[in-house]
Order: sequence, then C-alpha cells, then structure tokens
Amino acid sequence: MIATRHRQMRRALKWSAGLFAGYLFVTYQVISFGFIIKIDRFFSEADHPHFKGLSSFMVRRLDDLGLRSVSGIALAIIAIYISRRFKTWRPINLGLLAFITLNIVVGGFKYALGRTKPRVGFDVLHAGGMSYPSGHASNAIFIWGVIAYLIYRYAHVNRYRGRLASAGVAALAFTVCAVSLIRNTHWFSDLFGGLLLGGALLVLIIAIDRYFPSDSQFH
Repeated sequence: MIATRHRQMRRALKWSAGLFAGYLFVTYQVISFGFIIKIDRFFSEADHPHFKGLSSFMVRRLDDLGLRSVSGIALAIIAIYISRRFKTWRPINLGLLAFITLNIVVGGFKYALGRTKPRVGFDVLHAGGMSYPSGHASNAIFIWGVIAYLIYRYAHVNRYRGRLASAGVAALAFTVCAVSLIRNTHWFSDLFGGLLLGGALLVLIIAIDRYFPSDSQFH
C-alpha cells in the first residue's frame, strides 16, 4: 500500500511539474513577446459581439463561474456539508489549503507581472495590471476541480461518474475561457497560462490528499 502511494505521488508530481513547466513557457512567451502574443492580438482585434438583455445576463453569469467569490462559496458549502456528514475536518482543511494556495500563487504572479487588460488597448507588463495569469481560468479548473474531487472521494461515486465530473470541470473551465475571449476581458495567453497553473495546483493538491489517506475516505 505504501509503495503504491509512493508510485502515485511520483506520477502526480510529474504531471504537476509538466503542467507548471508549460505555464512557465507561456509566461516566458509573454515576457519576451514571443509568438503567443500574435495569438493574443488576433483574438483581441477580432470583432466582439455586444450582448444585451437576457443574453448579456447569461454571458455574465457564465463568466461569474470563474470568480473566486462564487467558486469559493461553492467549495465552502460542499466542504462543510461533507465534513458534517462524515464527521471529519479533512474536506474543510483541503478546501482551505486549495483556496489559500490559489490566492497566494496566482495572486503572486499577477502582482509580479502587472500585465494590462486587452480592453486597455495596449499590452504592457509591470503597469499595475492584474491580467496574467487569468484568475478566472485558474479558479475554474482548480477550485471547481477540488469540489468535484471531494464529491468523488466521499460520495461513493464510481469511476465512470468520476470521469464525467472531470469532463464537467473541463467543460466549465473552457466555457469560462471562451466567455472571457468573447468579452475581451483577458488575453488568450492569460487564459491558457491560468489553465496550466490551475491544473498544476489541482494535481498537486489531489496528490497530497491521496498520499495521506484517512478512514473517512472511501476510494
């Protein structure tokens, strides 16, 4: 059992490191104004639809799925419910660890790079902006991914439904990214980098939780 956990941890660390390396590559492209900047400009200079009425309301609500306030509240509700249901603090601790890690890591990169938003009309680093990496993209894949993981671990969900949950998180994350591109609130590289960074953190958090099993977990 211990050997299996060690093997799973090594595999997870490789995946997390690979995703983080991808994020660093995207970051290098942004800093050096590499080829990915051309993709940024392509999406930014494209015609963006103007939504009104109900369509505007729906698009904004989809965009809100990437907000820390929305995903954080959802995580808190799920973690507290599972903790009370199974009489363990572990889901709450894992949720707090995930939320704090997200804010420190993603927030730290945002402040360090200070990239401007595409709506400003120009792409400048260290200008006090908070565009890169996209917190919406990171939140969508990381926090909602942790929510899906907690449900999978504690609710007797089989592997098939677990895969459906994973697909749902991926669909949610890509929807948030697509809405951000349509509304021109983020550069393409902001979103791509946010997905990679959020994915790296998600794999790492899950690996840590699985490495230290508890009697309250069922899978």
